[in-house]
Amino acid sequence: MADDDNSVETPDIAETPVSEDDWAAAMQEQEQPAGKKGTADEDDINEDDWAAAMQEQAAAESALDQEAERVAADLAAAANSPYQAKPASQLFEELGDGSKPRSLNDYDMILDIPVQITVELGRTKITIRNLLQLAHGSVVELEGLAGEPMDVLVNGTLIAQGEVVVVNDRFGIRLTDIITPAERMRKLRH
Repeated sequence: MADDDNSVETPDIAETPVSEDDWAAAMQEQEQPAGKKGTADEDDINEDDWAAAMQEQAAAESALDQEAERVAADLAAAANSPYQAKPASQLFEELGDGSKPRSLNDYDMILDIPVQITVELGRTKITIRNLLQLAHGSVVELEGLAGEPMDVLVNGTLIAQGEVVVVNDRFGIRLTDIITPAERMRKLRH
């Protein structure tokens, strides 16, 4: 165990002899400024190397500038090509702000596009068990009330409401309320 006097034992270190040449070299290193440590040959090469490096950098930058000019010239030549993409503003005419009335010719392009009109009496939710139990003569109760206006949807979007009429033994709908575009946008947001 250790002694009670809390003394620390140090091992014996053999001292290595230091020659005067080693001391001289160490002193010379200490006398040189912090950033300048090295041999005399490194100091002589320093200015020549910097000059050569600067010339190489200038040559490289010049080559990059020439390459950039060549690419810019190629892009300018390609801009006139018929295969080059053009901005939409050059391809399509301005639609305007809607303040001036449009003629029928402005809509000619879309007049022959078919749309699906659906009239809903009402909706309900049932379970699959109840759906499978439906048979001929079963009654399904809808959320809509009798006499309530029916929803008219165009491609699934509510555009109007109306009441059912019978014309020549066929059902029809008389429109009683048209949903404005502003109201449609308001319903989409809420």
